[in-house]
Amino acid sequence: MAKEVVLLDFWPSMFGMRVRIALAEKGIKYEYKEEDLKNKSPLLLEMNPINKQIPVLIHNGKPVCESLIIVQYIDEVWNDKSPLLPSDPYQRAQARFWADFVDKKVYGASRKVGSTTGEEQEAGKKEFFEILKTLEVELGDKPYFGGETFGYVDLSFITFYSWFHAYEVLGNINIGAECPKIIAWAKRCLQKESVAKSLPDQKKVYEFAAQMRKRFVSE
Repeated sequence: MAKEVVLLDFWPSMFGMRVRIALAEKGIKYEYKEEDLKNKSPLLLEMNPINKQIPVLIHNGKPVCESLIIVQYIDEVWNDKSPLLPSDPYQRAQARFWADFVDKKVYGASRKVGSTTGEEQEAGKKEFFEILKTLEVELGDKPYFGGETFGYVDLSFITFYSWFHAYEVLGNINIGAECPKIIAWAKRCLQKESVAKSLPDQKKVYEFAAQMRKRFVSE
């Protein structure tokens, strides 16, 4: 199976982490290939010639690109265990909506928190907390976004948790104080081995983010 499934990835990528969690949930063995995004491999350029981005899942020589699309593909191909998307069409549509919300909203606002300064960063912090509070309302009193079991929306969002320490230090914010439900949910997700083993250490991510910020600010 390892020869049939290859993942092109970059360790701090919250998008790559999604695919790692999905593969772990399904118990799929695969070959992991770390990419140098400053010097992209010929394989990455061949497998994703349009966007030239990670993650890319290569299954039997055929590439699948974009993290949420890859996760859906994994769920459909290996459908014998740990379903990630709900079976009900309406619930499945809702899960896709909220995963798309995470993609469109959380990533952009979190980048402003971690990589900008001054007024732009302050606006980013305000936006970031508004988005997290919206997600807290959607979560409600449920253990997971989809209900009683870990699923597609949880998988889509939990990978950002590995960056929370970096956002807190670089943005001088306290996510736990502002959004305690999100932190409690994240800790619940981390009790799952598939999640805990797929997310890198927060301090290691912070060191990477701090280097990126220095480069960004100096430019």
